[in-house]
Amino acid sequence: MKSKLLVVCCLVMGAVFGQKSQAILLVNGFLHQGNGTVVETALIGIRNGKIDFVKNALSSAYKKSEWDTIIDLQGQHVYPAFIAPNSTLGITEIDAVRATRDFQEVGYLNPHIRSQIAFNAESKVISTVRTNGVLFAQVTPRGGRISGTSSVMALSGWNWEDATIFKDDGVHINWPESIQGTWKDDVITKTKGKNYQQQKEELVTFFNLVKAYQNNADELKTDLRLNAMIPCLTAEKRIYFHANEIQQLTDIIEFVHFFDIPFPVIVGGYDSYMIARKLKDAKIPVMLGRTHSLPENEDDPIDLPFQLPTMLQKEGVLFCLQNEGEMEAMNARNLPFQAGTAMAYGLTEEEAIQSISLNTAKIMGISKTYGSIEAGKSASLFVSKGNALDMRTNQVSLIFVNGSFVPTTNFQTELYQRYEKKYQAIKQY
Repeated sequence: MKSKLLVVCCLVMGAVFGQKSQAILLVNGFLHQGNGTVVETALIGIRNGKIDFVKNALSSAYKKSEWDTIIDLQGQHVYPAFIAPNSTLGITEIDAVRATRDFQEVGYLNPHIRSQIAFNAESKVISTVRTNGVLFAQVTPRGGRISGTSSVMALSGWNWEDATIFKDDGVHINWPESIQGTWKDDVITKTKGKNYQQQKEELVTFFNLVKAYQNNADELKTDLRLNAMIPCLTAEKRIYFHANEIQQLTDIIEFVHFFDIPFPVIVGGYDSYMIARKLKDAKIPVMLGRTHSLPENEDDPIDLPFQLPTMLQKEGVLFCLQNEGEMEAMNARNLPFQAGTAMAYGLTEEEAIQSISLNTAKIMGISKTYGSIEAGKSASLFVSKGNALDMRTNQVSLIFVNGSFVPTTNFQTELYQRYEKKYQAIKQY
């Protein structure tokens, strides 16, 4: 049995990038569906790039002749594709080299700037992230008051057209800072933002202009900025409000209600636990900031960032995890381990998995096709020899994106194997 699995795995690893087999059967995997359900001995059928069925292998029979490829997973863990929201992955390569940073444009109000066409499918960083199970990313611009429009991209593909999953999914707005912090002698002093009301009024004025343009677009000369905003008011795009402080969050709730914005999302949401019920009632989901971070305030518990996911889960707020911050592109590989930390601080294992798969897909509007392993959805999943939320055991052995085999190696693993062989290194663990 082991030799059979080895042969199959070698065939998979040697497959041409993006090669798709018409009928694939995964047998005896420990399935985490992503929707909270676990199947300990799963039978997963894949046909034409989609999940055909999910069954219990102990109570279901199958005919070998009906399948092009049968892979016995021998108890390995199966997960839906993990998704990295609010990321500069693919539009930055080396943070210290300006020429490789393509995530910010000149200007203050840039809703018409699109990250999709800037996505670099050949990025070396992408393969290092993909081999930890992160197979999709919401590629997001930065800077200004309105940064631009993000797109959801697969972390495998020949070019940006091939990698596009959901183009122009939403516009990103950096809400004005209501509190400004100043560091001195390792102590942070926080004061009210001097121009907060004025900057907030600028956004109100801009949205009023968008409303007026929407009602008279046929009679006016085309304005690319205003055109890009109209789908946000007609439920075709989301608006992602980047904000953390409680004053910002409460003002965003009022702003959303005033302009009747169909699909608002909070990005960051550090103080969201304080107004969780308001967010739930307003049906505003939250993309929580980096779990592996320090508290924002001196009097906050040291483990508050670890507990935030559990706090929102208990209040019934739809949330997911994201990784904005220093070196965020390369650190996107740690997204599963951030979910693991949230699990250690109160989430169940399946809730933690949802926070980087199905929840993310729901928030971005792609849950009909992605986010969980269910019949009719895209066959985008991966197999790990151990728990994928633990850096000690996350060892990806098989990857599918839209039903296509994807390599499980990157240039780092190739270098490791090369020098391990050269020096005949002996593993001590």
